[in-house]
Amino acid sequence: MTATSAPRPLALSLGDPAGIGPEITVKAWRALRDEGPVFMVVGDYDSVAAAGGFQHGVTVRRVGGPDEAAATFANALPVLDLPLQSPVVAGKASSSYAAAVIRWIETGAGLALSGAVSGLVTAPIAKAPLYDAGFKFPGHTEFLAELTSGAPYEGLRGPVMMLTAKHLRVVLTTIHLSLSNAARAISTDAIVQTGVVTAEALRRDFGIARPRLALAALNPHAGEGGALGREEIEIINPAAARLRELDISCTEARPADTLFHEDARPKYDAVVCLYHDQALIPVKTVDFWGGVNVTLGLPIVRTSPDHGVGFDIAGRGLARPESLIAAIRLAAEIAARRDGGRTVRR
Repeated sequence: MTATSAPRPLALSLGDPAGIGPEITVKAWRALRDEGPVFMVVGDYDSVAAAGGFQHGVTVRRVGGPDEAAATFANALPVLDLPLQSPVVAGKASSSYAAAVIRWIETGAGLALSGAVSGLVTAPIAKAPLYDAGFKFPGHTEFLAELTSGAPYEGLRGPVMMLTAKHLRVVLTTIHLSLSNAARAISTDAIVQTGVVTAEALRRDFGIARPRLALAALNPHAGEGGALGREEIEIINPAAARLRELDISCTEARPADTLFHEDARPKYDAVVCLYHDQALIPVKTVDFWGGVNVTLGLPIVRTSPDHGVGFDIAGRGLARPESLIAAIRLAAEIAARRDGGRTVRR
């Protein structure tokens, strides 16, 4: 193990215990146990142990905190046990798990805010059971923004959702809105805010000295000079101009159907997209199994696999861990840039 100071693992909140979170967590540990990055599961020990029981050579161990987790990781998957109060049925959504799932996220975020861990990786959650239990946030991104809102932060606050896969990064101006509502929600201010947070994060968290942003259009052919819509003229291109006034490299609105092919991607460091599927379709097409969700503009490092809970395959041993592994590695890389290399690697 090498570290420049006291070792700090990542925290990994378990997500929905009836989904594939426990299985991919165990598989990620098997892939990373020798070289790291080191992580500590925050969740239900029994759920993780049950997933580990189906895989040869997996030992799961309760730990009291991050220091013990760092010492344990090479030999056993460390779990900070915050137990469930009801049994889990793999593949079956239930609001009875909601309080525990929320507590795991809160605990992981708290550990990251305190500096006890170097960042937070979140396994997938099912939103509907959380909503049934009274959860008031659209998803992880907005919840973590609220949990960290009182913490000091030198940068411009988000949250901004980034998806990254291979050599493609995209950020979303609107997130979980219907297409009609997203179109109405797009504003010059919102695009500028997204662009500024993204440029700052690319410098701080990705080590890109002078980030280049591309801006996706809303309408076909970027509105065709207003013939196919005036949003580019009245909203989107004025945002690009304001970003350039702030010394941020940003294109005018570009037709989305020409932005994401292999020859286009080297010309920018991230694409500012306007709605959910405009961003996620190219990411999942480029690297369906390896995409990572990163929350920009938070005082903590947070990443997540770019997929859902997988109830349809939960408990069957079929889940692929590549996206979670990529999320753990990226969280460690960002944390190392933020804190000068204190993230644990083996």
